Amino acid sequence: MAEAPEVVEEVEEEEAPLTTMDALQAVLKKALIHDGLRRGLHECAKALDRHAARLCVLAQDCDEDSYTRLVRALCDEHNVHLIMVPTGKQLGEWCGLCRIDAEGEARKVVGASVAVVTDFGEDSNALNVLLEYLKTQE
Repeated sequence: MAEAPEVVEEVEEEEAPLTTMDALQAVLKKALIHDGLRRGLHECAKALDRHAARLCVLAQDCDEDSYTRLVRALCDEHNVHLIMVPTGKQLGEWCGLCRIDAEGEARKVVGASVAVVTDFGEDSNALNVLLEYLKTQE
């Protein structure tokens, strides 16, 4: 008698839902890979003025008041979404302003107060989570 072929079912593992900050980190990394990330006040202000910005990220611990007022005003003027992150060091690490050692840990992290995404790169689950978050914030 011929044996029936065995059917193997693939079980997809349930991924934990991404938090907004995890999704933002993934989107920033994708944008960096696709050359769609601007870091620093000068580059970000130019991108915002050219209407090239799609998303702006600002550090909450930025101590220069005029800096934050300028970024907020440019975002309001050009209808660009603004997301606040807790620290500039964290934003700098997410934007690639650090060295990665052999263990994969970030070393020599340089802080960044503002970053602007001009090109999201490819579609991903993280981008969808972030866009849904932005829709609820309006």
